[in-house]
Amino acid sequence: MIDVESLARLALFADLTRPQLEAVAHAVDEQRFPRGTRILREGLSGSAFYVVVEGEATVQIGGEERARLRPGDFFGEVSILTGGAPDADVIAASDELRAAVLAGPELEPLLLDYPKLAVRMLEVEARRLRSANRWQG
Repeated sequence: MIDVESLARLALFADLTRPQLEAVAHAVDEQRFPRGTRILREGLSGSAFYVVVEGEATVQIGGEERARLRPGDFFGEVSILTGGAPDADVIAASDELRAAVLAGPELEPLLLDYPKLAVRMLEVEARRLRSANRWQG
C-alpha cells in the first residue's frame, strides 16, 4: 500500500475525495526500481498499471528515448486496456523510481468506480496522441 498523501499530490488523482484516495491507496502496491531497471519491455505482455510517485523513467522505442516520465505520469494502461504488448520500453532513469502499481485486471474496475480518474487519464492520452501525430508529420 502507498500512503494517501503521495497520491493526493499527483494530478491524476486531484479530483478524488479523501475517502476515494484512501480506497485507491489500499488497491495499489508500492514498488521501487533502481536506475536502469526495465519496468516494461517493448513487445512483451504488460500486466500492470504504474503511476510515478517519485523519480523519473524514460520511454524508449527501438532504443531511442521518446519521452521522460515524472511524478504523476503513468504507463502500462494501453497494454492492459487493449490486451496487446507494450509498444515501448520504460526504464527507471533516476537513482530510484517509486511507483504506485495496480494489477492489470483491477484497472477497468477502478476506472468504472472513479469516472473522474478515467477522464483525467483520457485527457493525458489525448495529449499523447496529439504529440505522437506531430512526430509523424
